[in-house]
Amino acid sequence: MINLYSLRRRGTVAFMLATVIVAGVFLWVSDSIVRDLSEQERQRMQIWADATRQIASADSSTDLDFLLSIIKGNNTIPVILVDDDDNILDHLNFSLPEMSDTLPPWVLTPANETYLRERLEELKHGPNVIHIIIAPGLNQHLYYEDSLLLRKLSMYPYVQLLVMAAFVFVVYYAVSASKKAEQNKVWVGLSKETAHQLGTPISSLMGWVALLPDYGVPDDVTEEMGKDARRLETIASRFSKIGSPPAMQTENLNDVIGDALAYMRSRISSGVRLTESLSPEPLAVSLSRPLLEWVMENLIKNAVDAMEGHGSLHVATFIDGKNAIVEVTDSGKGIERKNFKTVFNPGFTTKKRGWGLGLTLAKRIVETYHHGKIFVKASDPGVATTFRIVLPTSDTAKQ
Repeated sequence: MINLYSLRRRGTVAFMLATVIVAGVFLWVSDSIVRDLSEQERQRMQIWADATRQIASADSSTDLDFLLSIIKGNNTIPVILVDDDDNILDHLNFSLPEMSDTLPPWVLTPANETYLRERLEELKHGPNVIHIIIAPGLNQHLYYEDSLLLRKLSMYPYVQLLVMAAFVFVVYYAVSASKKAEQNKVWVGLSKETAHQLGTPISSLMGWVALLPDYGVPDDVTEEMGKDARRLETIASRFSKIGSPPAMQTENLNDVIGDALAYMRSRISSGVRLTESLSPEPLAVSLSRPLLEWVMENLIKNAVDAMEGHGSLHVATFIDGKNAIVEVTDSGKGIERKNFKTVFNPGFTTKKRGWGLGLTLAKRIVETYHHGKIFVKASDPGVATTFRIVLPTSDTAKQ
């Protein structure tokens, strides 16, 4: 299964890389179109500047009507024409703050002149300028802005990318939600069917255990078999609770953890040294004892497997603000940082046997039913790995 998640991760990286490349190509093409249009506008302004120069040096043979038609033909590109002393000689296509029906267009009100001066200073810091030589020592300077169409076209690729990103996000969220809902149905169905299938043989075993003393079976053997049968009954009960809101009770978390450790201590390898440091003060938590014990058993079993039956395992509880904390630390082979979240995915396992469902169930129990968090706090390969469970205290859970 680990290869499956490795391939999925590589597929995700490849998809993201392909998306970036496509977006890059799209922006490059759009930028090329904008550059071409910008060059065309500069050529139009060069023609406009040439017409202005010819009008300024016109004689009787000059076709003024044609030149004026070129000047008037610009109705999209904002321009300001100034002399060497920055006196404004002409302007076109600016939305002036004051409009007057009594003054001719070339007469500027103080507000309009201030506005054009500000725009002129901005244009001086850009590349859009054409210098016009009217006569030796006499020059004019044509400053122009990109047309409104060109400015909109410059922004269009980024707006389109933003819309595409929003669309991808919505689709991803919808698919993820649908997939999660489908997985939940599978989990619930599988759990309840397992509990149902276990019910009949467990009841039969309980009956046979009750009859064993009549057949002369020693009491200690009967007692141990009874414990195992009751254990199977507890496991079936746990599976039946998956998918249904469990009965929650406020208990001291230390007692639940202590009971889980007491049960597991005699059932793990003798080569594992299991220690504990439980909080000296009670940790009142609203919890389902059977489900939370299940979480602890899964964590301990995984830790023992990671240590291959030899090492140290430490369980600690303490209070942190309004949360009760449980930490399980083992001296196993560790977890790579890239797998800190992946280990909770269904089917993820590094063992030759097993379905890779233990941590997935633990996450569901802690986060869905107890409104807490479970995560890999830290892992140093070959040294130690710590899983942390965060549970709200009973006072916090009521809020």
